Amino acid sequence: MESSSSSKGPAPETVPEDPEAGLIEDMEEERRNFFKIIAAFKYYRHSSMAELKRKECFLETLPPAHQQMLTSYREHLQNQRRCVEVNAQVIKQIIQDANCLFQNADHNIEPELQPADGLKLRYQDFQKVQITLKQIFRDWSEQGKLERDQCYSPIVQEITAFFNPAKYDLTKVKILVPGAGLGRLIYELACQGFYCEGNEFSLFMLIASNFVLNRCVVANQCTIYPWVHQVVNNLSQQNQLVPVSFPDVSPTKFPPKGTMNMVAGDFLQVYRDEDYWECIATCFFIDCANNIIEFIEVIKKILKPGGIWVNLGPLLYHFSDVPQEGSIEPTYEDLLEIIRSLGFIILKNETNIVTTYSQNPTSMHQSHYNSIYLVCQKPNN
Repeated sequence: MESSSSSKGPAPETVPEDPEAGLIEDMEEERRNFFKIIAAFKYYRHSSMAELKRKECFLETLPPAHQQMLTSYREHLQNQRRCVEVNAQVIKQIIQDANCLFQNADHNIEPELQPADGLKLRYQDFQKVQITLKQIFRDWSEQGKLERDQCYSPIVQEITAFFNPAKYDLTKVKILVPGAGLGRLIYELACQGFYCEGNEFSLFMLIASNFVLNRCVVANQCTIYPWVHQVVNNLSQQNQLVPVSFPDVSPTKFPPKGTMNMVAGDFLQVYRDEDYWECIATCFFIDCANNIIEFIEVIKKILKPGGIWVNLGPLLYHFSDVPQEGSIEPTYEDLLEIIRSLGFIILKNETNIVTTYSQNPTSMHQSHYNSIYLVCQKPNN
């Protein structure tokens, strides 16, 4: 191709893009993101104590008569400090061997790691650490059993009924759980004898699930206080200070009879093999997409003919109110039309399935989703 430049000198040589340079750049970005999440975990104690210190400083500005009436409240702030200290010690254990994950195995994580220059942590990063503690309550504590029974039990029962052990070798029935979180659903399915793989994008979830699935050798090995940061709608001080022990069952002491593993990455990027999975189970997942149709298209593509997709959850559409993020938010009626147009056979279609998500059972504020429950089958060719 001739250059359109009017320069009389030789045309500049076109330098092809270096694919390795792009790969190195991606790896460096992944590394920085990894350390950002680790830093958020490590700064949990610092950020939490700073927040408590702000409350104490405000308390000191109040009239002496008001301070006198808040003596018990002042003691409560000290109790919160003790709970934060306990949480921080558990977090230290959770991230202790996180450097073994992914391509970060050669990066040492020292106990007093400081953020690298230019590594900026946001308030949302610290919030995600708090969310991770609540997720531990949901997935791996005795107190979270009600939530698991609402969400996971219908999925497990549906799959075990469809793949009757009298007709199937369950070890060869491959199940994929996108958005696996801390891995409880994949553990429950693998305990039935299935080959089950979880996929998770969040490093917060992956780091915590690695600890629970691989490092918790006895039941109730650790204790956390997941509600210590919930400062509103408490009937009593004790509501904030409820201890939660985990895991209620140790996956290392009681390994599943089936196969269980976890894969990191973006669902849309990682899974592309056609006609591979006998079953896909999604729980509180499909509304995490900018474009929910892409999720459903991939599910259809990677399912084997005759395979089923089991879904339970709301339509929260996580990107609907995120600035600079595109998002579509089809209604459930729209969604059913999309699913049918892609060729799925809808075997079950239920609404108003009451579910909660990481909710403090003692809070004055209680909310629930009237979730949808879908079982869809990919037609045989």
